[in-house]
Parts: sequence; structure tokens; C-alpha cells
Amino acid sequence: MSDTPTLPTAGREWHLLSRPVGWPKPEDFALVEAEVSAPGEGRVLVRNKYLSVDPYMRGRMSAAKSYVAPYELGKVMQGGAVGEVVASDAEGIAVGDHVLHFFGWREYAVVAAENAVKVDPDAAPLSAYLGVLGMTGLTAYAGLLRTAAFKEGESVFVSGAAGAVGSQVGQVAKLKGASRVIGSAGSDEKVRLLVEEYGFDAAFNYKNGPVSEQLRAAAPDGIDVYFDNVGGDHLEAAIGSLNRGGRIAVCGMISVYNNTEPAPGPRNLARLIQTRGRIEGFLVNDHYDLQPQFVQEVGAWVRSGELKYRETVVEGIENNLEAFLGVLRGDNTGKMIVKL
Repeated sequence: MSDTPTLPTAGREWHLLSRPVGWPKPEDFALVEAEVSAPGEGRVLVRNKYLSVDPYMRGRMSAAKSYVAPYELGKVMQGGAVGEVVASDAEGIAVGDHVLHFFGWREYAVVAAENAVKVDPDAAPLSAYLGVLGMTGLTAYAGLLRTAAFKEGESVFVSGAAGAVGSQVGQVAKLKGASRVIGSAGSDEKVRLLVEEYGFDAAFNYKNGPVSEQLRAAAPDGIDVYFDNVGGDHLEAAIGSLNRGGRIAVCGMISVYNNTEPAPGPRNLARLIQTRGRIEGFLVNDHYDLQPQFVQEVGAWVRSGELKYRETVVEGIENNLEAFLGVLRGDNTGKMIVKL
């Protein structure tokens, strides 16, 4: 089966030129024009409509051994994207279908059919499949319910709580019967958003004072679950407030991603002995078996309006790098999306 109307011949894409040391600099990257080819057998050509930028991408820019291969120098980078199929030589995917894939940071992508997941633009906005119903949403769902083994009636603390993952963690915890949900964020405006729109019981601006003191004030009875997106002083504070049998799910540590020297670990790890506490890291890649359950349950909450989400949308592929740097700075409220 071949369905190939007049195709674009070129598109722009972002290349990594050098591995950043500390904060990434514009000269570490280049936006280049590349040839666009027709898809071969079993492949589709996708015109990307929305691109995802995420904190984990900073790790892929370094050569250090990690859970995912580093970006190659002089080659196009990758990331989540959703777009429209403009040419297809694959069974089951037609021109006009919309698909989710991981060949972002570019305007056009040739994608093998097995790496393209069809999505329904009538069921939810296309951008939602990169956030609330996508990888970040599943990260929140799996980390809270499986890794942290959250149970009804427990109290939950979330750092980076106004971000795409954190805001969903707090809301899912409330919908599942949490006794108290506390969030930290980096501005008073985000703190208001957590309490007034997302339904957190309490929230604080970590820039307004020591995290440990603010957490104790917000959770005087301690916490049962900590969902960690930040690391550093937040992790130490959570250990200090952890109740007996408490669990900590480590999703990310954005506070240390640009450090050039190893960050010191929490100074109070011995408290885990007293509390019988547990710290466990996790990757969403290990939990895709939860996807059908996640889409069914969270999709219903999104449609009913019970689960709210926000997106920070940056227009134009030329601003893809600035959008990514904005995530590292905490400029975004909710999921950072680049619209092409």
C-alpha cells in the first residue's frame, strides 16, 4: 500500500553540536535544514504539530552512561511529538491519521509504523497526548500508585508540583482519597494555582524559606508519600517529615541536572532506619503495562473536568531550545509544549 501525495522536500531540525558543561548554551546547538524523504515500506512521514521538551533531555545531552543513550553529536535530537501523517507506506496507518512518536525536535519525521501510536484528536486535544494523557501523565500515575504504593487516607508531598508531572500526582492522590496533599513550587503564583485550581490542601514557595521548615508547617502530622521531582533540600526535608512506613518515589532531581560537581546527598538518611522508610527510583519505561488502565481512568477524569491540567505553549520550532531551557529554569506551568 502506498499513499504519497506531493511531499515536502526539506524541514528544519535541531542538532546537538557539543555536550553542554553546566547550563546548556545556544552555541551547543544548531537549527539546520534537512532533506525530507518519502517513507519506505512499513513507514510513515509525519508533519509534527506539537513537540515535547522535558527535563530528562538534559541527561541525554551528556556522554555519561545512563538509562537511555546520549544524543549523538552532529545529529538530530529526539523527543516526544504528535503530528499528522502526510504520507504512508504502512498497513493500518493512513494519510490524515494523527500519531504519537518520539522523533521530535524536527518539523518532519519518517517513523516506522511500530513506533507510531495512533491518537484520536476528537477524544482530547492533540497536545494532551504529550502531557496529561502521555508520558508525563503515565509517569505521575505509575510513580504514585505503583512505585510509592499510595493508599487511600495517606498524606502526600510533591515537589515541582506545578509542573506537568507534579500537578497530576497531587490531583490523582486527591481523587484516590489522600488525607492531605502538599506541594512545593517556585513562585507565589504557582502556589496559588496548586491550592485554588488543582485542589492541593497546602502549598509553599520553596524560595521563601528553608524547605524543611515550610514542609513541617504544611504537614504537621508528617507525610506518608513523597514524590520527588527536585532532589536536594527537598529530598532531605521529606526524609525529615516521613512517617513510619513512608515511601519516597524518585522521579527526577532537576535541582542537580546542571551541576558540574556531584551534589551532596541528604544528611539525614539514618532517619530511614527509625521510620522503616523506603526510597525507590523509577522510570516510566518500565510501567507501560499500566497504559490501558491509565488512559481509561485518567481520560475519564480529564473529560469530566475532575482532573485539570495546564500547558505552557511556545510557538515555532525556532524557539524549541528556549522552551527546553525554560523547563530547566521552571518557567513553565504544567507541560511545556512547542507548537509548530
